Amino acid sequence: MGQKIQAVKGMNDLLPVEQKDFQLTAPLWQAFEETVARWARRFGYQQIRTPIVEQTGLFVRSIGEETDVVGKEMYTFSDSNDKLSLSLRPEGTASCLRAVVEHNLLYNGPQKLWYMGPMFRRERPQKGRYRQFHQVGIEALGFAGPDVDAEIIAMSADLWKELGISDYVTLEINCLGNREERAAHREALVAYLSSHEAKLDEDSKRRLHTNPLRVLDTKNPDLQEICNVAPRLTEYLGEESLAHYERLKAMLDGLNIAYVENPRLVRGLDYYNQTVFEWTTDKLGAQATVCGGGRYDGLIEELGGKPAPSIGFGMGIERLLLLVHEYGSLSYRTAADVYAVHQGEGADLQVMKYAQQLRAAGFDVLQHSGSQSLKAQMKKADGSGARFALIVAQNELSDGTVTLKDMQGKHEQTTVDAALLTTTLQQWKNA
Repeated sequence: MGQKIQAVKGMNDLLPVEQKDFQLTAPLWQAFEETVARWARRFGYQQIRTPIVEQTGLFVRSIGEETDVVGKEMYTFSDSNDKLSLSLRPEGTASCLRAVVEHNLLYNGPQKLWYMGPMFRRERPQKGRYRQFHQVGIEALGFAGPDVDAEIIAMSADLWKELGISDYVTLEINCLGNREERAAHREALVAYLSSHEAKLDEDSKRRLHTNPLRVLDTKNPDLQEICNVAPRLTEYLGEESLAHYERLKAMLDGLNIAYVENPRLVRGLDYYNQTVFEWTTDKLGAQATVCGGGRYDGLIEELGGKPAPSIGFGMGIERLLLLVHEYGSLSYRTAADVYAVHQGEGADLQVMKYAQQLRAAGFDVLQHSGSQSLKAQMKKADGSGARFALIVAQNELSDGTVTLKDMQGKHEQTTVDAALLTTTLQQWKNA
């Protein structure tokens, strides 16, 4: 017997049933995907699908060479034929915008796009954080006003309501200003942090001259006092940025969406400006953020397109579904509607024909395979969780009838003409 090969650390299989160490199942995942597709359509967003592998330079230019994602977490390799440096995508926005620029999707006007798929980061696996993880992304491209900022936040709030987790998430918002305002704040922040450099941890010292805003996002309790009195970006905002931010807050108030202003909220990627936001929870331990995003008005130009204002957000599916699994509500059914059993020569073919007829009428039908006794088959039908059993034995085969059993006991077991099969089950199902 050959040696077993296990999945790569931090990359999980989705099974039909729960695993001991990973509770998310394929049926729950599928129900979420269907919910997201309907939700995105309600808001007028169209789906885009991009490759999992991109040129490494895309992420260096968009996310930032000095970020932890690019510097430490990407899966990068060389294409020996084309001599290109390639990377598994660590997030979705850069790939989406690369496709928009490459195919000139903004030529006929603004776009509202969404996507869903796997992302890859070489992080330390823990609950809610994996090396292959999945994201849903929303990108509104070509819209400058705070009304779109408010719309996509309201859009996310609508999804939380549908998933039954509104009471378990909190919205945090901040404004990062424009490039000039961030530069002025950065200069003041670097000067301030440099005066306290001896007290900074190694991570913060590394970020001090590369990405100082991320120092404010530290989880180190020993640095909280230093960060709490650091220069705040809001003190450097100009009139236009302040007006944008105030209008956003007014619209959120008008939509009855509660929020907390967090002046230390910066997000982890270099491309953000103006509005940033996160939905956080205290139910998943250290992994508090379930959705985050903001404006990235200069990113399309950075990737070679014509300047266009843009905003979007991403949500981690694994982390979100862990929250739904524990506290929310996402209905789905794994069992078939009908379990079809058969006995006797020719009954298997006939029941297969009936099963196809029922599937064409919208029923999910699981047909028994093999030649066990009717008693054994009915035991499996009961264990399958199917609502109804369809029975075809020699009597039914010779009479042109079928026997139907309601496994929930709401209707008496009955034998009907085969022509009435679909009609009878539809009546039972809708009763």
